[in-house]
Amino acid sequence: MRRIGYGLFLLWLCVGTVRGQQPPAVYRGQQEKLPVAVAPQPIAFSHKKHFAMRQTCVDCHAGATGEEEPGLPKTDLCMACHETIKTRSREIKKLAAARQRGERLNWVRVYRLPDFVFFSHANHTKAGLKCQECHGPVEKRDVLAKEVSTSMVACMNCHAVKKAPMGCSACHQLGQ
Repeated sequence: MRRIGYGLFLLWLCVGTVRGQQPPAVYRGQQEKLPVAVAPQPIAFSHKKHFAMRQTCVDCHAGATGEEEPGLPKTDLCMACHETIKTRSREIKKLAAARQRGERLNWVRVYRLPDFVFFSHANHTKAGLKCQECHGPVEKRDVLAKEVSTSMVACMNCHAVKKAPMGCSACHQLGQ
C-alpha cells in the first residue's frame, strides 16, 4: 500500500508540475537513519588531516565544479606529495604499491543515488552550493559516514528552499 501511495504522489507531482501547479512546499516521507557507516576504505584516509594542510575538496575531486561526477584522485596525484611525506606510513606504503602496480584504488562510496536519478555536481556547485551542504562537515572527519540524507524528500525540500527546478525532469529522465 505504501508503494501505491508513493507512486500516486510521484504521478501527481509530475502531472501537476507539467500543468503548472506548484508542488507542496514541504515534503514528508520516510526519514533515513543517519549517520550511516560504510565499509572500511582500502586506505585509511583522513579528510580532516588533509584539510588541515589547506587542501580543498577540488584538489582531489577536480570534476566537482565542472563535470557531472566529482571524480576521485589517481594514485599519482596522492603520491605527488606522499613521495616525501609520511613515506614510512603503512597506508602510504599501500598507496605506493598500488601506484607501482598501476592500480586504481577501489574507494567505498559513501553517498550513492539510485541509477534512475540524474545528479550533476557541476550544476550544484555553479548554483552556489557548498560541498558540506550535501556531504556534511567532511573537513572535520577522519572517517566518513553518510551524514546528510540523499532521499527524494531531502532533495525536494532543498530545491523548494533554494527555489530550484522542481519538475520531475530536473532529476529523472522521463520517457526513455
